[in-house]
Amino acid sequence: MTAMTDTLPNRRGLLIILSSPSGAGKSTLSRRLLDWDPSLRFSVSATTRAPRPGEVDGQHYHFLAEEEFKRTVNDQGMLEHAHVFGHFYGSPRAPVEAAIGQGRDVLFDIDWQGAQQIVNSALGPHTLSVFILPPSIAELRRRLVGRGQDSPDVIAKRMQKSWDEISHWGSYDYVLVNDDLDAAFDRLKTIVSATRLRRLQQPWLVDHVRSLQSEFEELA
Repeated sequence: MTAMTDTLPNRRGLLIILSSPSGAGKSTLSRRLLDWDPSLRFSVSATTRAPRPGEVDGQHYHFLAEEEFKRTVNDQGMLEHAHVFGHFYGSPRAPVEAAIGQGRDVLFDIDWQGAQQIVNSALGPHTLSVFILPPSIAELRRRLVGRGQDSPDVIAKRMQKSWDEISHWGSYDYVLVNDDLDAAFDRLKTIVSATRLRRLQQPWLVDHVRSLQSEFEELA
C-alpha cells in the first residue's frame, strides 16, 4: 500500500524521529515508512570516522574531518550530535531545513539523546517523536540473537543498554509496542498521517481563513 498524495497546498514538513532499544524493530519500521511514502527523506548523518568498505560519502554518511565537524557544531550547523566510541556523529541542519521548507518530511533513526536535542531545537514544534517498545525483554533478546549479526558479548552489551533506552519512553509523543510488525506499522502510518494535518504544519490555513472572512464580510 502506498501513501496517499497530499492534495493540500503548502504543507510544512515534519521531522519524524523513531527511537527504540536495539532489536525492537525501529530500522524495519523506518524502511517500511520510506517504502510507503517515497517523498520521505532519510536524514543522512555526519561522522568523523573513516568510511567502511562500500560506504559512499553523502549516501551512507557525510564523512567530515574532526575539525570541520566541530566547526559545524559551533556554527549551529548540527541539529543534534554526540561522541560515540571515539568518533563524532550528528545530523546536519541545512538539508533538513530545506526539505521541511519544501513540505517534505525527514526521517531520523536516532537514540533518545539525539531526539531530545532536536525536540529542544528551533525546529522542535515541527517534530513528531515515536518510541518503539518490544513486547517483552525475553522477546527483545530473542530478536537480537535471531538476527545472527552480533557476538554473544555484543548482544549482552546491547541488552544492558536496552533498559537505559527504554527508561526514556515517556519523553516521546507516541509509544508503540511492536508485538506484531504489520499492526505496529499500520499504527505508525496513522500517527504520521494525522500529524501531517496539524494546524502548525499547514501555514496556508491563515490565508484561507482570511479569505473566508472577506467573503463573509461581503455577504454581510
